[in-house]
Amino acid sequence: MELVEILRSLELGRINAVKAKKLLSLYSIEKIEDFAKFDVGRKIRRGVPEVIFAEKKQLLDLKKIILAAMSRSDCVMVSRINKSHYKTIAPFSRKHKLRIKTGRNTTSVLFFKKLSSSGGKVGILTAGTSDIGVAEEARLMCEAMGCTCITSYDVGIAGLHRIFPIIKKIIHDEADVIIVVAGMEGALASVVSSLVDVPVVGVPSSVGYGYGEKGVAALASMLQSCTLGLSVVNIDNGIGAGAFAANVANRVAMNKTRS
Repeated sequence: MELVEILRSLELGRINAVKAKKLLSLYSIEKIEDFAKFDVGRKIRRGVPEVIFAEKKQLLDLKKIILAAMSRSDCVMVSRINKSHYKTIAPFSRKHKLRIKTGRNTTSVLFFKKLSSSGGKVGILTAGTSDIGVAEEARLMCEAMGCTCITSYDVGIAGLHRIFPIIKKIIHDEADVIIVVAGMEGALASVVSSLVDVPVVGVPSSVGYGYGEKGVAALASMLQSCTLGLSVVNIDNGIGAGAFAANVANRVAMNKTRS
């Protein structure tokens, strides 16, 4: 039974609320041939758009999933597209009349028909230029969820004075949450968390070498931070950081509107 039929049947009294709930729960999953199951209701249920992890997917399957997702939603986030597939994205989007947003140093892409800008504000900082790709992934996710982003890159503790102008701006612009991406020893997240009164999301990046390489030292440092108000996601998890930060910022924006 189609969604409209379920709602119409409930309105006319042909089915009761219990039956409608059961039918709607079945409707919330859409099978894409025999290789994927699309969670139709995720954005309505959680405020987070569909995210497609593209790294191990065949190009044809990836395109089918994107089209199925876009038939049900205004946007879909596709993370870490294989570099050999990435060059086909622009022609594919034009062919199917989809708009895209891309980021610097990342192969993640936001497909969309329209985007809201009624969400909260998120500050996004990186310690170095090598961290930009992860930060841009977080930015795309935040924008998919309707947030305005204030970004500043390469402000790490090797030149600590660089952080103060952007912290001043973020405070002045009333950001609701801040994402900090840092590799090596990952200290920037703790520094930022000690200076602001909003939640900070630390993202250890896989920048680093030797003992504690590939983000392990940055992750350990952020987890051991003595500054309160710092939450930490996994190494290079820009998508997760963006989703968490945008959820926080959007809740704040919602409460501001109500008051």
